[in-house]
Amino acid sequence: MAKVAEVVMMPEGSRYQLLLSCPSGLSLSQLSVDFSKSHDRIQHPDHDLEDSIAQAWEQRTQGNSSLFNGQKFRFGSLCLDGDGGTNEVPHVCLRLGLTDYRTFVGTNLSSQWDKFLVTSQDDCVRCRHTSSPLGNAAVVETSDHKIIVLRRSDNVGEFPGHYVFPGGHPEPMSVGIDSHQLENDGEVLNKKVSQEMFDSITREVVEETGIPASSLSTPLFIGISRRELNVRPAMFFFIKCSHHSDDIPRLYSSAEDGFESTQLHTVSLEELKTMASRMPGCHHGGFALYQLMLQRLESTNETP
Repeated sequence: MAKVAEVVMMPEGSRYQLLLSCPSGLSLSQLSVDFSKSHDRIQHPDHDLEDSIAQAWEQRTQGNSSLFNGQKFRFGSLCLDGDGGTNEVPHVCLRLGLTDYRTFVGTNLSSQWDKFLVTSQDDCVRCRHTSSPLGNAAVVETSDHKIIVLRRSDNVGEFPGHYVFPGGHPEPMSVGIDSHQLENDGEVLNKKVSQEMFDSITREVVEETGIPASSLSTPLFIGISRRELNVRPAMFFFIKCSHHSDDIPRLYSSAEDGFESTQLHTVSLEELKTMASRMPGCHHGGFALYQLMLQRLESTNETP
């Protein structure tokens, strides 16, 4: 397990940074959450810049009644224990706060997104004024070792027409969170949020591909990638699917959230390499995390 500080250089939208790599894959018992108001976004001292958040949201919602200002988990930082060279079981703690889609549109997705950043070597400080909702995505491998990739609809808010892995966001409302008022039950709440990290990715894969949950393996957490353009973080998982790639298009035709994408592809590793440069940076980083997992499996003669 290792943090990677180097930014991978490529076209701006495809650049990424690996905030955390877990090539051995972590289970639910190896991931915990510290959900606290202390990890919420801090308002920017520039009042005009802060006011621009409401203006950006108003512009985005004009004529688009489908946009909803839902709550999201905010990625604050992480800490890890147990690394190579020891017998200690690796463990990661995610420090999460609360944010919403409106603030995401007005900070990370704003044309002025870089003005919300603070010059600092400390990543938590650098992004303290951004919404930074934590996204998720999964590298789903079929029984014949093909990878599922979606082409995003032209109607979505981020990177329309690009290739992505199935995913979305863990949802605070799925565990009954709409504010920090429940923090009195901190330990219980943190366990629920940890569970949601894993439950949500299975839910997103089912909704976006139409593959039933019973055909999917338990997700393994393989790391966190962040797009350099507007510092968008996402956690990535590896999931095995018991269906052959030939079965997937039929299942996709009845996907609940199929409107978010226009095509589903099942591709080989070599084909995926050529598609990765046409992925948003956070998903390109997700592919890099998958490659690191494969390299580890090859070095240890294991199978995923």
